Amino acid sequence: MLSWEDRRLMVKVAKLYYFEGWTQAQIAKKQNVSRPVISKLLSNAKKEGIVEIYIKDETSHSVELENKILKKFGLKEVIVISTAGFAPEVTKRQMGKTAASYIANHLEGVKSLGLSWGTTLLSLVEEYPYKHKKDTHIVPIVGGMGSDHVHLHSNQLAFHLSQKMNSSCSYLYAPAMVESVDLKERLVQSKDISYVLEEARNIDMAVVGLGNPFKSSTMEKIGYLNPDDLTSLRKAGAVGDISSRFYDAIGKELDHPINNRVIGLNLDEIKKIPEVVGIVEGSYKLESLEAALQGGYLDVLIIDDRMAQELVDSYI
Repeated sequence: MLSWEDRRLMVKVAKLYYFEGWTQAQIAKKQNVSRPVISKLLSNAKKEGIVEIYIKDETSHSVELENKILKKFGLKEVIVISTAGFAPEVTKRQMGKTAASYIANHLEGVKSLGLSWGTTLLSLVEEYPYKHKKDTHIVPIVGGMGSDHVHLHSNQLAFHLSQKMNSSCSYLYAPAMVESVDLKERLVQSKDISYVLEEARNIDMAVVGLGNPFKSSTMEKIGYLNPDDLTSLRKAGAVGDISSRFYDAIGKELDHPINNRVIGLNLDEIKKIPEVVGIVEGSYKLESLEAALQGGYLDVLIIDDRMAQELVDSYI
């Protein structure tokens, strides 16, 4: 049991260190002891309950969620965004801003950056700063042509991001999905399309969103999927899609006619990209995210706090 003198010394040292801002070296000099002695006193003060440290900040819970998800799924980085009280459009904008900041600060050595398509990627591009990165080439990883919702298509997103970065970009002159497998095969054999797809297979980093085919599906909204397609996907066990490629509950790409009509990288090719950044928002995508993580498609996850909490509650 500690003597009164020992406790008094611990309290005195702790007050100087935590409240007065003294360094351990300064305290050691005042007490005429070595710095390791002060370090040990501070450590023992915590063990004895004399000192208790609290992090009082709204982000502390987010950081705790990040660490749990990071360890559980072996990811490179997890960023959880606090969205309490935000309207849906504000949440999506905040997600885009956070993703833009991550990408802008992690382009060192990235010669080619791949983009998928959709509303989440649109938020990223809209929030991306005008920050020159001339040596980073932008490549669509899925087709991006059509007359409806053009602002969501990969080619348009690649063009606008390259403008903000003052860099170059490629264009994949094909829709994300075509009417038949035969047409798809003929298109991917054409010189221009095959060249860009090969570029996409060799990118250094990709940014993707995740979709839930049965709720708030952009693919359905644009017209790529009709009610019969959705029924067929449900029967086949689809739970989500990345870059218009559908996968099942364990993250395996479906052997399905719809997947066979997509012009873009398949999920195995996406998995081989050195760094894949996934931006996911909305609790209704929880099952889609769980399966994508099981499939090992993501290296970096940017997620809202509500979904992060549900993910932790499900797995950890």
